[in-house]
Amino acid sequence: MPFSLKPLSNQVIVITGATSGHGLCTAQMAAAAGAKVMLAARDESALRRVRDEIRASGGTAEYVVTDTGIEAEVNHLAAETIARFGGFDTWVNNAGIGVYARILELAIDDHRKVFETNYWGMVHGSMAAVRYLKDQDGGAVINVGSINSDMGGPLLAAYNASKHAVKGFTNSLRIEMMMSRYPVSVTLIKPSAIGTPFTEHGRNTTGYQARLPRPIYAPDVVAKAILDAAQHRRRAVTVGGGGKFQVLGAVMLPSLFDRIAVKMADALIDRNTPVEAVEGNLYQPQGNDGQTEGRQRGRRFSSFTAARRHGWMTAGAIAALGTAGALILRRRSNTRSLSAPRRSGAA
Repeated sequence: MPFSLKPLSNQVIVITGATSGHGLCTAQMAAAAGAKVMLAARDESALRRVRDEIRASGGTAEYVVTDTGIEAEVNHLAAETIARFGGFDTWVNNAGIGVYARILELAIDDHRKVFETNYWGMVHGSMAAVRYLKDQDGGAVINVGSINSDMGGPLLAAYNASKHAVKGFTNSLRIEMMMSRYPVSVTLIKPSAIGTPFTEHGRNTTGYQARLPRPIYAPDVVAKAILDAAQHRRRAVTVGGGGKFQVLGAVMLPSLFDRIAVKMADALIDRNTPVEAVEGNLYQPQGNDGQTEGRQRGRRFSSFTAARRHGWMTAGAIAALGTAGALILRRRSNTRSLSAPRRSGAA
């Protein structure tokens, strides 16, 4: 059924993982645009601080302490939002955690915990949101995946697998909303490497300091994509042209990408900076929330991502991707030609 989404100034937005990174940035930007914001995370002191900062800036915000891996707490979040604001228009499933570890050294309990938050937290939020939004005039469910939803890589196996699962569920949910003719827009946001505190918050058993691979983008680039999807029906948005090119390589040249990805570990850990095992916030907050950016800062603009919000840039972005794809295929063809054995003699 046809429906439209409200402008931010008329919306109530629920955001999980709202006390750091692009979740926090999204909350701040939404409130600045006039939206009423319900903040959700596990760290109450950080939630209280973020709420108070938004209110001090003239915005409207409330919070509910929520572990998204626990369905009852997510349902409570939905109920409290309805009670305090009279309903909601957009639900952003953003909460996420990770573990830096080789697969054979990755504890099964850690693996399960990543899925409880990244996958099951997203499922719980999506279900709570849809149960309410399906009977409204129009609303949005926005799930934050990753470019890792489309490709693999070393040292973050649990995280990568959970983001593949986020993509699979989100795509299926979108199809069922269309099938049922519910007025619910379902968007998958796929950030590239974003300069959030993810490396500081992640559990790390590699023995070396975790880091982000370049190119790195700033959290507000993701926040803009999320808030665009809250107002305009988007299917999926990759944040950062650098990440899109990585995915393009993984899809078009998977065997070559695997060989290149073997060396990706050096981009994810700094072997010049040994560290003891880092507990991270996998099982509980560490009291270091409240920041949008981490120790690595990112660029604050992506032409590729902006193309999804500004129609005049779309043709240029598509042309650039097409040219890149053609170059990759041409190089592949040339490589095959050079490696093929030459025949001697007449046919």
